[in-house]
Order: sequence, then C-alpha cells, then structure tokens
Amino acid sequence: MSAATDTKTLLKGGEWLTKESLPSDIYTAEDFTEEEKMIRDMCDQFLDAEVYPILDRIDNLEPGLMKSLLTKAGEQGLLAVAFPEEYGGLGKDFVTATIVNEYLGAGHSFSVAIAAHTGIGTLPILYFGTPEQKQKYIPKLITGEWAGAYGLTEPNSGSDALGAKTTAKLSDDGKYYLLNGQKCWITNGGFAQVYTVFAKVDGDKFTGFIVERGTEGFTQGPEEHKMGIKGSSTVQLYFQDAKVPVENVLGEIGKGHRIAFNILNIGRLKLCAAAVGGARRALNDSVVYSKTREQFKQPIANFGAIKHKLADMAIRIFVGESSLYRTAKWIDEKEKQSVAAGRAYNESLLGAAEEYAIECAMLKVFGSEVLDFVVDEGVQIHGGNGFSAEYNISRAYRDSRINRIYEGTNEINRLLTLDMTLKRAMQGRLDLMGPAMNVQKELMSIPDFGAEDESLFAKERKLVTNLKKSILITAGAAVQKLMMKIEGEQEILMNLADMAIETFNAESVLLRVMKMTEQSGEAATALQQDIMRVYLYDAADKVNKSGKDAINSFAEGDEQRMMLMGLKRFTKAEPFNTKDARRRIADKMIATGKYTF
Repeated sequence: MSAATDTKTLLKGGEWLTKESLPSDIYTAEDFTEEEKMIRDMCDQFLDAEVYPILDRIDNLEPGLMKSLLTKAGEQGLLAVAFPEEYGGLGKDFVTATIVNEYLGAGHSFSVAIAAHTGIGTLPILYFGTPEQKQKYIPKLITGEWAGAYGLTEPNSGSDALGAKTTAKLSDDGKYYLLNGQKCWITNGGFAQVYTVFAKVDGDKFTGFIVERGTEGFTQGPEEHKMGIKGSSTVQLYFQDAKVPVENVLGEIGKGHRIAFNILNIGRLKLCAAAVGGARRALNDSVVYSKTREQFKQPIANFGAIKHKLADMAIRIFVGESSLYRTAKWIDEKEKQSVAAGRAYNESLLGAAEEYAIECAMLKVFGSEVLDFVVDEGVQIHGGNGFSAEYNISRAYRDSRINRIYEGTNEINRLLTLDMTLKRAMQGRLDLMGPAMNVQKELMSIPDFGAEDESLFAKERKLVTNLKKSILITAGAAVQKLMMKIEGEQEILMNLADMAIETFNAESVLLRVMKMTEQSGEAATALQQDIMRVYLYDAADKVNKSGKDAINSFAEGDEQRMMLMGLKRFTKAEPFNTKDARRRIADKMIATGKYTF
C-alpha cells in the first residue's frame, strides 16, 4: 500500500486555491512503493509482449482478438487490481489503480478497451449493485471471463446525458422492464457480455439497468469506422421491448444520475493517467527517431528546434504526472478516512471522487491536451515519415484525438471546473469570498517592499501564490459584476478555468520538485528544477492572457484599469533563460534515449 497518510494535511476539493500546501503533503511518482513499481513494470511488460507486436491486427478488428487480450490481462491480475478481495480482486488502493491506468495507457486501442472494461464497464455494478448483482457479475468481469460496456450516450444526447430518450416500462406481469431506444458510441459494445444501460422509467425517472448479451429485444449495430482507436469495438445498441428482469435494476429507480456522474469523476482522472502514459511512449519514440534520423550530415536531435520540441513534450508530461498523483492520493486518503469512519467501501470511494471532482475535471482537460500536443509534435519531428502508417507515431496521432471528446468534452469540463467551484462557495463548502476580498484590499494598499526572501524556491512559491491571487480577483469581480448571468458567459468561465488549470499544475510541479530536492539534494534535481521553472515561466504568461481576456469581457473604465494592473503585478515572473533550460532537458533524453525524469 502507499505511504501513511496521518501526518499529511488533506485539503478539501478546491481548497488548494486558498490554502498553502507543503512538499510533504504531495504524493509523487518518486514515492511509489516497491509493490507499485512491480505493478507498473508488469503493465509495461504486458504491452511489450502482448499488444505492440499485433497493433495492426488489433486495428483491423480481428474477431475475438481484443476479448482474448482482456482475458490475458485478467489472467495476470491486471483487471483485478483495485477490486475488493471478497470478489476475487487484489484489493489495492486508488493510487495503484491509477498507476495501472497510466502504464497501460500507451496501448492504443487496447488501452481504450481495458479502461472501459475496468472503469465504466464494471464500476457501476461494484458501487451501486446489490450483493446478488455483485456476486453474479464482478468475479467474471475482473478475471476477463466476461467483458463490460456502458450505454449512456444517444444520437441526440451527448454532453446532455440526462436528455436521453431511451425508455423503460414495467411489464404487465411485473417481472421485466421493457427498454426501448438506442445508444451510440458504445466502447466494447461488439463483444461485451454485460452492459450498464440508462433509460427513463415511465418516461422521466432516469435509471440504470444491467443488460446481458442475448437479452430478448436487445441487438447491436455493425462496428463503426473511426478516425482513430480503430481497434476499439464501437457499436450502436438497439432496444425494442428488450426484456430486462426487474432484479437487474441498478441502484434506485430515478437515481441513475448518481451512477452516471459519479463514475465520470473517476473516469476523468483515469483518462488523464492513460493520456500521460500514452504521451510518454510517443515522446520516447520521438527521441529515438531524432537520434537516428540524419539531415545535413548529423542527427536532427542536434538541432535546437528539435530540442525545444522534445523538452516541451517532457515538461508537460512531468507536470501531468505531478498533478495526477497529487489528486489520486487525495482521493485515496479521503476514501481511507471515510472507511475508517465506518462508511461502506463503495460510498467512500464515490464520496472521495466527488470531493475532488473539480480536480478530476481539470486533469481530464490537461491530460488529453498534453497527449494531443505530444503526438502532434511527434509527427512533426518524424517529418514526412510521421504521416506514414509504417511509423507508430501516426497511429498515436489518430488515437489521441478522441480524448478531448469523451468523458465529457474539454469545453464541458472547463465549464464544470468553474461551476462546481462557485457552487461550493455558495454552499459554504469552500471559502472563496474572504480570500478574494483580502486580495482586493491588497491591491488597494501600498505594496510591501520589504526584504526579499532569498531561500531556494522562494521566488517560485511567491509566483504560485500570486497566480492564485490573480484567479481570486478575476473570478471575484466577474461574479460580483455578472451575478447569475455568469452562467451564460461561457467564454469567461473557460478563461477562469484555464487560469485554474495552469495554477494547479504550477503548484503541483513546484511541490514535487521541492520534495525531490529535500530528499535528494539540489544538484540531483537540477533538471527537474529546469522543468518546473520553464513551466512556471510559461504558466504566468498564460494566466495573464486568460485573465486579460476575462477582465476585458466584463469590466471597463477605472475598474478595468485597476484590475489589469493587479493582474500584471500578480503574473510577473522572474527573467529566466528557458532556451538553455530546454536544451539541458532535451540533452538528457537524447543521451538516455527516453524520458527519464
């Protein structure tokens, strides 16, 4: 299991914005236990042995192939990591489950299949099923004997999940619910044995059902032809008076939204994990290619433009890891606290994921956009060969694009980030008003020109604190000015979300590097300090740009000028030679042939 939690400060969701964290509060990839490292290596070995050699066969949707891979993963215990021992699982914690998602995330279409199976295909039954439902389905799902899928999306209800039209009506004899409707974009739909399907009982009570393959009235369409993740089974599901036994109602009638939304919180974090894993693999491929591809009588890895790209790819991956495991550990600790207080296992993890739903939404956005950036730059480094199917980077490029769409589009997740934050403030769960007013007072007062703190990382810590202040003044003023109308100002909300994402990442990577330096010494973490400082330097500019766009959208006159002056003050970063730092980062990878931070 992961390190003990009783000595650490556990923030509530969103509290990082108003409270300071210590390096000792953060969990990082450097903290993996020996068991966690062993599981990580198992995932790498599985992809190398079972997946990479047959990627073309997977993409051709060879009948039975993907299901056989899930079965093999089940035989090695990779499907059972986070499931309770009473159902045949390994009973590991949330951090370990996150590691599995990250390190199997580089498996292209296989990654999609296994993530859907262990996540949305199985978790609804584990968390919301009756004891009988769990005993019937979970053991078969976590061994890979059966595969799971999830039916929520419909042709006319994507982001608006509760707008689903599929209906369920109790049969005259009271033994079945008759489902009528259609579901689309169902991952694993072509071979799954068990489906979690959502329908409205009597036309208005949104409810979950467990539907088995072979159910009378339940059929599926042909495989979709997709731009990427071609080897992932994706079909439509059709229900024509499909007879689902009443004992297969999942959870409570009319409470299906609890299943759908709570599962999404966990899925968003796990998507970030898989994206980081996929990005690392794409970066490694690009490093190797840059060392072997020669132009002008030398490897292209020698050129500054290529080093810049490689370094930026590594920086974003390192930052993604930092925020990912910081949040995963929060969820893990919250879950353990809840279990210790007497709550059931399923309620504890769902409650923990809900507590950090804001961070999960931010991670989904950042992780998916990191992967998109890395594979795009990877194609560019490969040049014309990057456009050839002979090189795996072209597959990575195609496969990446879907991540910004599912588990809630990135636009929806940006809006949710601010919506959830503001609602928690109004509910009293999160104190934003007091800190925001303190920042406004600070802006009106004479700046403190006292002695500068010259300690290591003092300037970086000050910058992160100031980035938080820039969010508080901008968001506070926007809410005061727009009041209830702010819900309709999506552009401003997305500006504020981008400020929050950059700032959360900046603090996470700073705390990780501070912790590493405390443990290993300043000299040993020189390159990680380069990564952190380049990210903070760039983040300050991004926060400034998003803040200006927001302020200019709702303020004018003296108010606008004062706020822009405050924003400039709070986003001022110390001069830093990012070119040389990026070269040092790239040179390390070129020397080792891979991402090695």
